[in-house]
Amino acid sequence: MLKGEYGHNIDAKGRLIIPAKFRDDLGENFVITKGMENCLYIYPENEWTAFEEKLNALPTTTDKKARAFAYFFQGSATDGDLDKQGRTLIPSVLRAYARLDKEVVFVGMGKRAEIWDKARWEEKNAEVELGIEDIASDMEASGFSI
Repeated sequence: MLKGEYGHNIDAKGRLIIPAKFRDDLGENFVITKGMENCLYIYPENEWTAFEEKLNALPTTTDKKARAFAYFFQGSATDGDLDKQGRTLIPSVLRAYARLDKEVVFVGMGKRAEIWDKARWEEKNAEVELGIEDIASDMEASGFSI
């Protein structure tokens, strides 16, 4: 289970150390793709396969929104692997999408991890913290309880 928050830096070649606590859950081969809110998603291979099966079941031939949804995730997906130092290369197109420059934050989200630009993560996290009571109330109204 991917959980927690870890900071790292991207080097000049676009390589990023995967947090040691995430390496076992991600495995040696994983998938990196665009995520919501201009972050990146990292899926362990088995979770990506399950997600991709759902994407492939969408009516992408006839439904414009389904096609756009699949483009977003599958079109930007790249295979990731670890080098001997526990790093992976983040392609420049994904770095540009997520506005990753130097400092990044990994956030564990259970079945996947997210990579955020550190400053943007701090803004997002502060926004969430300010509204957590309202968010919790809305979640409870939807059947989720703490």
